[in-house]
Amino acid sequence: MKKILIAALFATITTGAKAQNPYEQCEDTCQHVHGIDLSHYQGEVFWETVGENTKMAYVYLKATEGGDRIDKMYERNINLAHRYGLKVGSYHFYRPKTEQLKQLENFKTQCLPGEQDLIPMIDIETKQGLPTEEFCDSLMKFLTLVEEAYKQKPLLYTGTNFYNKYLQGKVNDYQLMIAQYTEREPVLADERDFTLWQYTGKGRIVGVSGYIDKSRFMGQHGLKEIRFRHK
Repeated sequence: MKKILIAALFATITTGAKAQNPYEQCEDTCQHVHGIDLSHYQGEVFWETVGENTKMAYVYLKATEGGDRIDKMYERNINLAHRYGLKVGSYHFYRPKTEQLKQLENFKTQCLPGEQDLIPMIDIETKQGLPTEEFCDSLMKFLTLVEEAYKQKPLLYTGTNFYNKYLQGKVNDYQLMIAQYTEREPVLADERDFTLWQYTGKGRIVGVSGYIDKSRFMGQHGLKEIRFRHK
């Protein structure tokens, strides 16, 4: 049954390839190093197919959110992604109004150093109504806790507009993954360099039945820059 489902999924994607924006399939047509990020929203992923039939070099998996939410697919996803040869990192969705230490402890229950190939990533998308200064103070305290816990600075994920409005000049010491779903490459207001660009939230990949987020390295940046340093 599993093989039938995979075959049907592959047929659907390849048959509809001409109708899809080729930009969303960039990992098959350009020279950049590409990857994906996943959470429980994608449901059950056929990791054997993802590992064997794509050119994806890395995957970030949602581990936790706020102080007590754990992604229900995380354990399965990280085990199978490793089994089928992908370089794996984990991310936490940051909730500014939740106590920072509680969020760190939640993240640490899932993001175990021995299971990481890539540095932790912090997903920053909301201020939850906090004034900007209070939000930034909250965020920086959390990032410091993450760095102390994992002995390296995390990668920060955010959108172009969110960065320009709230984070500009605040996180200069951190590598960034910038989300912008357009055909043109992002340009931040302060024109700072960033490491990765998440270029679509509606990508397709064999082995995943729904839409998927895809990203790629910018310019001369590469995988070695986000490797987890095991002490």
